[in-house]
Amino acid sequence: MIIAHLSDLHLDGGSRAEERVAAVMAYLGGLARPVDAVVVTGDIADHGAVEEYARAAELLKHPAPVLMCPGNHDVRAAFRTGLLDLPASDDPIDFAHEVGGVLFALCDSTIPGRGAGFLADETLSWLDGVLSGGDGPALVAFHHPPVEVGVPLVDAIRQSGEERLAEVLGRHPRVKALLAGHVHTGASTTFAGVPLRIAPGVVSGSLLPVEPGADRGWADGGPLEYDRPPALLLHVLHDDGRVTSHHRTVPL
Repeated sequence: MIIAHLSDLHLDGGSRAEERVAAVMAYLGGLARPVDAVVVTGDIADHGAVEEYARAAELLKHPAPVLMCPGNHDVRAAFRTGLLDLPASDDPIDFAHEVGGVLFALCDSTIPGRGAGFLADETLSWLDGVLSGGDGPALVAFHHPPVEVGVPLVDAIRQSGEERLAEVLGRHPRVKALLAGHVHTGASTTFAGVPLRIAPGVVSGSLLPVEPGADRGWADGGPLEYDRPPALLLHVLHDDGRVTSHHRTVPL
């Protein structure tokens, strides 16, 4: 199975973000065969506006299932109506989808009105339940990584309360990888003994503290580079349960 993993599109009604998303989707469309699933780990819209989600729905069309969870820039009610064709609600957006015998559990790690992340008790209970429903391979996705990754301004608004997630994962060895975004850079680490794969940002790339420009505050554009090409991860889920992740940049 091959899974395309995108994150941090930040569609804002402008042409720049739209062109970058379109380039990534065109890249996927040019592959020898469609990927089996497209996972988008949040910050799909920049302001959470209805119009931004309408455009996202157009740009993200693909032959394979496109599975999405919200990020801190997203707004739950508009996300539900614009992307999931569901009634408006401010409840957490959690849903599961099975593709080719693989369970994808998409979790809402957002705290409305805040940049930081947290999995609500109801989300963790839901996750525990869906993971208990079988023993085939599963991938769990959310926006905020539950560990520090070495980008200070993002680490300050990572997912907290992570020990609760670790307890759930400890009960379900079927989880082969965790998929996240939020950091705007491709990164690979582990959490609770499970591979954690963080997708690069489509809209921009983030800088590590050792890189020039990383000391900029958010008022000065943050530790972000806007000249980097858009990028994504392609995950290969092998028959033995391993996940191999390939970083790809897309020319504009």
